[in-house]
Amino acid sequence: MNARPLLLIDVDGPLNPFAAPPHRRPEGYQTHRMRPTGWEQPWQLSLPVLLNPSHGPALQSLPFELIWCTAWAAEANEWIAPPLGLPELPVIIWPENVRTLASSYRKSEPAVFWKTATVVEYAAGRPFAWIDDDFTDLDREYVNAHHDGPALLHWVSPRIGLLQQDFDTLTTWAANLNTEGTAR
Repeated sequence: MNARPLLLIDVDGPLNPFAAPPHRRPEGYQTHRMRPTGWEQPWQLSLPVLLNPSHGPALQSLPFELIWCTAWAAEANEWIAPPLGLPELPVIIWPENVRTLASSYRKSEPAVFWKTATVVEYAAGRPFAWIDDDFTDLDREYVNAHHDGPALLHWVSPRIGLLQQDFDTLTTWAANLNTEGTAR
């Protein structure tokens, strides 16, 4: 295999631990005030986003091709990449009905996550690891049934974001790609 595997990166959850208790920001994170398209909360002029500047170099040192896999879409390059020191990254383009898909998705109801089919289509058989806080075993089953290559669906807690153990897991998975890989 010559091409590096893909690392599909969600923002909210893995990079921005939005569910962290307000009085206890995870260690190493800094608050950034952002106003992405669609942020129109009249009671709040900007969106507070927690980012850890060490994540940029750590992501770039992984043996992956980095891809944004986020509802931030191309705005991840504008708002998220600079504070992390990341270059402009390719972006998965979501279907036109993404807002409908996202708003109808409820974690409390068993369903395949709204991103999953598009992720599989984007990967097109290439090995990929996906870091997100929203998928379930239904998504793993979907990937196993519809993706011909190795895949790792790695859940990251939206309360604490990426940790060193997550980077270690990704590195180990990529190093072991010559063995049989399945979505887990």
